[in-house]
Amino acid sequence: MTEDGLRSNKAIRHKVATSNDLKNGLVLNIDGQLWTVIEFQHVKPGKGPAFVRSKLKNVLTGKVVDKTFNAGVKVETANVDKRDMSYLYSDGDGYVFMDKDNYDQVTLSAAIVGDAVDYMLENQDAVVAMYEGNPIYVELPASVVLEVTYTEPGLQGDRSSGGTKPATVETGLQIQVPLFLENGTKVRIDTRTGDYLGRVND
Repeated sequence: MTEDGLRSNKAIRHKVATSNDLKNGLVLNIDGQLWTVIEFQHVKPGKGPAFVRSKLKNVLTGKVVDKTFNAGVKVETANVDKRDMSYLYSDGDGYVFMDKDNYDQVTLSAAIVGDAVDYMLENQDAVVAMYEGNPIYVELPASVVLEVTYTEPGLQGDRSSGGTKPATVETGLQIQVPLFLENGTKVRIDTRTGDYLGRVND
C-alpha cells in the first residue's frame, strides 16, 4: 500500500460488483467469508471467454488461495470501513489503537494485528479495517523506518562484497542487511516482505 492509502476514511459502498471491478484491496464476501484481493489479472485467451485470475487472502485466517472468475460474473463485496488510526501501546491483552478522527480507542487482538506487530512502534500510523463495527485487519504503510538494535560487527572491505547478515530491529523483527551496517543504523523495511530497502539518514 502506498502512503496515499493512509488518507481519510475509505468505505467500500457497493454490495454487488462484477469480476471486472476487481482491484487490489477490495474485500469480497464469498460464502459468508471475507477475502481481500491481493493480486488480479484479466486474461483474454485467443479462444473461449475472458476470465479474471486472482489471488485472495482470507481476512480472518490469512490463508491465500488462487481463484478464477469468469469475466463479468457478479461478486459480492463486503461493506468494509477503513479508518485512519495510530498505534498507542500493547497492554498485555492486545494492541490499543486510536481513531484519528474521533479519538476513540479500540483494542485489537494479536490475531487481528498479525504480522503488522513486527513493524509497529508507538504512534505508528495504520489503517484499521472495520466490518459491521468489528476490526478485521490492520494495514500499514508500504514501508517503515526502524533502528537496528543488534547485528554482528561488519568486516573491513565488506561494503563491496554484496553479502548480507542478520540484524534485529527495535520491534524484535530479524531481517537481512548488508554486511557493513552497524548497530544504531535506521533502515527502511518493506512491511509486505520484510525486505531491507535502504539506510535512512536523520
